[in-house]
Amino acid sequence: MTLTVFSDDHFMREALKEAQRAFDADEVPVGAVIVCKNQVIARAHNYTERLTDVAAHAEMQAITAAASHLGGKYLDECTLYVTLEPCVMCAGALQWAQVGKIVFGASDPKRGYARLQDKVLHPKTEVVGGILEKECGEIIRKFFQEKRM
Repeated sequence: MTLTVFSDDHFMREALKEAQRAFDADEVPVGAVIVCKNQVIARAHNYTERLTDVAAHAEMQAITAAASHLGGKYLDECTLYVTLEPCVMCAGALQWAQVGKIVFGASDPKRGYARLQDKVLHPKTEVVGGILEKECGEIIRKFFQEKRM
């Protein structure tokens, strides 16, 4: 039996599907999936408008779903794929969850965690940025362009 190992691009495309769901629901189009042992265990997108909750970011929703799936709060064997660089709030939650790896698409120079300090994350967390950056950035640009019309 051969185990298929999926690429970062593959899982980022899954996160982009979630971003599209957010776009369609008139939410800021950020999508996230959490993967453990090559399987998606959580899917989420922004729910801040629907829930009237500033903390209902895609990452926060995904962390909750993944912890529930695993039956524990630590995600050290998991990878988060998210279409936009996490904000400081989400980076703090990812630090507490001790997520093993973060893969993001587009950078967020205005609100991303890295603009303040890279040490917000857990010291063992690996970070990879720029995966499908063009596609991830385009859905955000399109959303805000339409809002300005």
